[in-house]
Amino acid sequence: MDVSAVARFEASRDRLASLAYRLLGSAADAEDTVQDAFLRWQAADRDRVEVPEAWLTKIVTNLALDRLRSAAARRERAAGDWLPEPLLAGDPMLGPADTAEQRESVTLAVLTLMERLSPVERAVYVLREAFAYRHAEIAEIIGITEAASQQHAHRARRRIAATGNGAGVDRASARRVVEAFVDAAASGRTERLVALLTADATGVSDGAGAGLPGKLIRHATPERLAAALRAGFKPTPAKHKLVGGTPALHAAVVNGCPAVVAALNDQVVGVVVLEMHKDKIAGVRAIASPSRLARLTAQWQQQDHDAPLIAAW
Repeated sequence: MDVSAVARFEASRDRLASLAYRLLGSAADAEDTVQDAFLRWQAADRDRVEVPEAWLTKIVTNLALDRLRSAAARRERAAGDWLPEPLLAGDPMLGPADTAEQRESVTLAVLTLMERLSPVERAVYVLREAFAYRHAEIAEIIGITEAASQQHAHRARRRIAATGNGAGVDRASARRVVEAFVDAAASGRTERLVALLTADATGVSDGAGAGLPGKLIRHATPERLAAALRAGFKPTPAKHKLVGGTPALHAAVVNGCPAVVAALNDQVVGVVVLEMHKDKIAGVRAIASPSRLARLTAQWQQQDHDAPLIAAW
């Protein structure tokens, strides 16, 4: 392949990766999808490609749809033991963040809600809301009619109501939220945590932090969530053994939301993402699976961090 063709693809790589990530909820799968698209680009008769960006968007979208429709994906996601892969602020895979819709579309809350959609509804929603494609363009990309694209978009919006979770929070605001959260969680007083939560707050973890990898643990009420957080933030020898030491706790922004990042020797061993509604916490997602934290750890190691909230937890 000539240098100019490679350069043209690389100029689109970040945008394509952010599209694939929104469609799949997995950075690893998004990277694989973009690499597959590169192989298609290598093999294509590029002289016949009139608009490379449109051609590549179509390829990536349909490769992602194939993944979503695969038997393996259906089994994993149907079982309910699935969480999106978190990304640290500044990661180019997060993609465009100029509008509220773009910022919201990459939150863990919305990525999870998109599991309620069919693959085609998910693609229409992402292309329309996050990338502002017209319905005529979406119809061409996916191979449906313009009217069908409009119908899919309407159904998707109805199923994914705006979460209002404070997506796009800045670093200073995130630190204030996380400081209050960690202080309450470390106090050992459940009522202090409940006071930070909305009346319908819920939580979920991937189980890895509790030594139960692959099994989602859900907390359906603020009281149960607060009790789980109080217990989870109490350091014990067993927890230190599980993570391999005493990690530092940092405040960060993950998928546009305030987050606690537990890091040990510059390796991220856990992330707790706080989904906000106005000034309270509406949802908590705790992720400790190394496979889900691989890209976030790589980004963490490349960035500067604020001083830890707790130097050795």
